[in-house]
Amino acid sequence: MENDLKRAAELIKNSNSMIAFTGAGISVESGIPPFRGPDGLWSKYDPKCLDLDYFHEYPKESWTAIKSIFYDFFGKAKYNKAHKVLANLEKEGLLKAIVTQNIDNLHQEAGSKQVFEFHGNSQRMICPICDQMYLPGELDLNKLPPRCKNDGEVLKPDFVFFGEGIPEDAYRKSLLAARMCDVVLIIGTTGEVMPAAMIPTEAQRAGATIIEINTEPSNYTDKITEIFLQGKASEILVQLQDLISLKK
Repeated sequence: MENDLKRAAELIKNSNSMIAFTGAGISVESGIPPFRGPDGLWSKYDPKCLDLDYFHEYPKESWTAIKSIFYDFFGKAKYNKAHKVLANLEKEGLLKAIVTQNIDNLHQEAGSKQVFEFHGNSQRMICPICDQMYLPGELDLNKLPPRCKNDGEVLKPDFVFFGEGIPEDAYRKSLLAARMCDVVLIIGTTGEVMPAAMIPTEAQRAGATIIEINTEPSNYTDKITEIFLQGKASEILVQLQDLISLKK
């Protein structure tokens, strides 16, 4: 592991266009559970609350679950050391962008600027009629469903529901970043959710070196990963930060 950490640190220091590809695992240490798995959110909530057709037909029922998951629970989460190290890497010019599957806004709260949100962001709500954006603090979420102040339409969280396409701008920028990078840091993702899961593969096909940080082997580990660093995201990233001698 020590040699792999040193190799990874050298690759990061010598990279010209590194990106990070993050999933639920980087936010677990902030108290946000993954959606899938035995302790995932879908073991406690019915996934249909995020089905687009169900949302339109039963907005109050859908919003009741959404409020509980994303605003009562997720809303209290704070960024952790892993998010902060990535922000530091960007500040030092070593990380060009983050492609994230997460919708929790923690990368931005930690200070990252170039974040491509593949699945959107729970900390924004949008009116499907007039496209007016709202932040959670601008609305009374005790009255469900929340409605647009302009036209009274039910607001939708600005993240991807089941049955909904990936935001075109995020999709395009993520693919471009993958095809132009020379190193990818995969952090906290199993590589199961498509089409997001193809981003590291696209990068590897274009010649990028893949460094993976995960607590367990993933769909990438035996296929495209060159250096596998097993452990918690915050612990591994802090060790890499120390080896690179970044300002903290």
